[in-house]
This record gives sequence, C-alpha cells and structure tokens, in this order.
Amino acid sequence: MNIVILDGFVANPGDLSWEGIRQYGNLQVYDRTSEDLLYERAKEAHILIVNKCTLNGTLLARLDQLQCICTLATGYNNIDIVAAKEQGVIVCNAVGYSSPSVAQQVFALLLELTNRVGVHNESVQQNAWANSIDWSYWKSPLIELSDKTMGIYGLGKIGQEVAKIALAFGMKVIATRKDRTKPTPPNIQLVTIDQLFKESDVVTLHAPLTKENKDIINAHNLSLMKSTAYLINTGRGGLVNELDLKNALLTGKIAGAGLDVLSQEPPPKDHLLLNTPNCLITPHHAWATSASRARLIQIVANNIKGFLNGELQNVVNE
Repeated sequence: MNIVILDGFVANPGDLSWEGIRQYGNLQVYDRTSEDLLYERAKEAHILIVNKCTLNGTLLARLDQLQCICTLATGYNNIDIVAAKEQGVIVCNAVGYSSPSVAQQVFALLLELTNRVGVHNESVQQNAWANSIDWSYWKSPLIELSDKTMGIYGLGKIGQEVAKIALAFGMKVIATRKDRTKPTPPNIQLVTIDQLFKESDVVTLHAPLTKENKDIINAHNLSLMKSTAYLINTGRGGLVNELDLKNALLTGKIAGAGLDVLSQEPPPKDHLLLNTPNCLITPHHAWATSASRARLIQIVANNIKGFLNGELQNVVNE
C-alpha cells in the first residue's frame, strides 16, 4: 500500500513522528508540493494525505491507483469530494483534534486585549517601572472578565470548549447554533443573532464558513455591538468583512479584535488590517500545539486503519 503525504510540514515540521501512519504501508512524505508536481508525486499513491493541497476533479481522474484520501485537517473544501465519490475514492477528514488548543487561543487573544500583558512587559523591559514614582501603573484600562457576557457564534465542539472556560472565568455565556434541536449544555442560553451582537461583551466565532454566513461580521452587525466589546475570530477569515471591521476599530464602534485567521493566508504585506489599532493578529496557529498536532496525526492513522479494515470513519463523501 503506497501512502503519500503531499504537504506535511505545517502539521509536522519534524517535532513529531509519522510512524503511526508509516506502519500501514510504504510512506513518502513531502513537506510541500506545488501544483505542477501534484500528479507526479501522487500518481502511485493508493492512499493520499493532504492538508491544503488542491485535489480537483481533473487531477483525481488521472490518479487511477487512488483508493482513499485523508485530510490533515477538518476542512476539505480543497478536495472535489463529488469527483472522488464518482471514482470510488473514500475521503476522510479529522475532527475534534484541536478543540482544547483553539479554545485556549481564544482566551490568549482575549486576555491580551483586556490585560495587555505584552504591552506592559515591554514597558517594564524599557525601564518604565524602574523610573516610575509609583509602585504600580497601567498603560491602558484593565478589564475584568467576571460577569461579562461571552457570545459564541457556533456551538460545536470548539464553541463548547470556549464556553467551559468562559464559565470558569465567571462569565455569562450566550450562543447561537444552526441546529437548535441539539441539546444545549447547561448554563448556556441560546439567543438570536441580533441578541448575540447586542448583548455580548465578547463575540467569538466558531461556525464553519458557508455561503449563508460569509461576512457575518459586517457593518450592520458591528453597529449592534457595544463600544466596549471585543471580537475574536479563530474560525475562518471569510466570516469577517475585513474593511468593515477596520472601520469599526478606527471609529471606536468596538474596543478591539483578536484574529487568528484572515481572508487571505498568508496575507499580502499591505493587508488592510495590519497595524490597525487594537487589532491583534496571529498566523492561524490556534490549532497547532504539539498535543493537538499529535492528535491530528493519530486520527489520520486511525482513518487509514479503518479504511484498510473495512471499518470506515470520518467519511465526508458517503
């Protein structure tokens, strides 16, 4: 069984092992694969593992050895799953591996906005404290989270992890979810979209990107938010109209934003949100703790094991 990983570097730049996958066949790992090399590297593969490489119908039609595709990710919009199904190719994704890590990043961003640890550390390192006539100082207001309202857009696995932490901070938690028939965890109130934006002190985004919710963060919804509220996005960049967000930040319609994702990744050097006041941006790494990436690789290994044993799991094109 030939197994080929086309773009493994981001998931495993060398600090983890591929042995869990290697045990199931002849494994070839490529850190990155450009579009012009996709066919050459994939043509002998029975099992293909991809993160962000695009597998369109034209390419899949040429891969006559291919039986299974596994994603090193939850998302699979880079794969033509309809074409794969027509050719009898199973596509499996990885679900749930990053929930604790992403929830942690939500609060890393939020706490930097409310406590400005980095700003204050920098001032101390530059001797502002040593030169102070007072024993304590702060360079910006310090915001307490207890009794504030956390609004969660999308109450899936990550949203529920965020809720647990918010509740531990003493926050009230409100949320929206697409399927309201699912049971709601205790101490979380389901609300309308308008209520979410109007009542929240923090809005955090955890819904998958669809045609219906693209630019859900727009001028109208931002205008509903409190001027003291924060926006956190560790979901998908396309959920946010970035120009509208920039305008909201520049005009003080909201207090700040913490973003781990942008509409274009990597962003251009002149991306409109770069150096915007009160806008923190991290390089889409909320998912990337060592523990999270180890779970991801293990899920892919389990998907392969299930495929080989006829016990399919995480199939997205049934």
